[in-house]
Amino acid sequence: MNGRYGPGVIGEDSGRDLAALVVARVGRLEETGSPWEPYRLVDPSGAVVQPAARFLAELQALGRSEATQRSYGNDLLRWFRFLWAVGVPWDQATRDEARDYSRWVQVGGKPAGIRPGRGVDGPAAGKAAPAPNRVTGKTPPGPMYAPATAAHGESVLRAFYDLHLETGQGPMVNPFPLARERRRSRSGAHRSPMDAPRSERTGLYRPKLARRPPRCIPDEQFNELFARLGSHRDRALVAFWVSTGARASELLGATCGDLDAGSQLVTVIRKGTRAMQPLPASPDAFVWLRLYQAEFHGLVPEGRDDPLWWTLRRPFRQLSYHAARAMFSRAGAMLGANWSLLSRPGARFRCCHQPVSGSPDLPRRPYFWRVARRRTSPRVLFANCTTWNRSTASCACGSIQRTANM
Repeated sequence: MNGRYGPGVIGEDSGRDLAALVVARVGRLEETGSPWEPYRLVDPSGAVVQPAARFLAELQALGRSEATQRSYGNDLLRWFRFLWAVGVPWDQATRDEARDYSRWVQVGGKPAGIRPGRGVDGPAAGKAAPAPNRVTGKTPPGPMYAPATAAHGESVLRAFYDLHLETGQGPMVNPFPLARERRRSRSGAHRSPMDAPRSERTGLYRPKLARRPPRCIPDEQFNELFARLGSHRDRALVAFWVSTGARASELLGATCGDLDAGSQLVTVIRKGTRAMQPLPASPDAFVWLRLYQAEFHGLVPEGRDDPLWWTLRRPFRQLSYHAARAMFSRAGAMLGANWSLLSRPGARFRCCHQPVSGSPDLPRRPYFWRVARRRTSPRVLFANCTTWNRSTASCACGSIQRTANM
């Protein structure tokens, strides 16, 4: 039976014309400022979407950070916009809606905006993709969604419906099922104990992602980029980012008491485990930090629990991630590049050896044992080093590579 809410039988073709479907940019994900409900999803009328609110509350109970709740909330907003466009309630969505949604995300493009007096814009599928940057070769965000966005959204929506299936508030069948071969086989079957563990829960509509090596910022261009930074604070911040390998959000959350200049360490709170981990930094980073602190001496609080990074303009506030990202993007734009710092480590050293201090005469130690993200594969760390010796854990070149997750 086909009604207002689409097909009533799983597997029945919906007959939906996705080429003519226009998904409007309605509804929004609001930041509340409350620690109990950092974000909430509202519909076009301004009412809170209760199923999404319950899912975000479940994430908070599981110990997920506010950044994770924001990321998951954006995936839910994308799904609900699609459901509002096709006229299907969330608890009556079937595999047909999940299939059409996956096709729309990968082919249809981003939702159309609503302009006052102009109505709804046309679909983004017909718009041309932007040209790659001449300096970096990186393509800026275009009218289409990236494959990683579609893959992340599929995982989030499958977890969203799994929660409501357990509580008995959603549909009887998850619209986003696992792949058939994964559902029929035993977990870990036919796998050698010597092989690396692989993902056993692959979604049916999850697109495959290509693995690519991290993009590199050449030394000459990095020196030009560093020279374009306009303040001691910016130079200290980038120097700490590069030498510690910490995520941008982790370093921005550091306080004055987290510094140990004598040992050249800075303590950050890790994103996933929320554990405090001291990270070694370069001597140059502490030099720039001292110049920045001398410039702001007496203007901002300097207690152990006070923030380390402040805005340059009055009234002085703690530096946010978006402001730091805009600072780095402006410096790159002066060179005609589009490098960016993301929540994952942005600009960081990829090197085989790092001096313990500024003197080249002092002994060196492998940087691999000091890298901030210990799960990083050695193949990624030393992908561009041709003289790495696995048996002696050393290299002959001792080269330093600055890379950026673009």
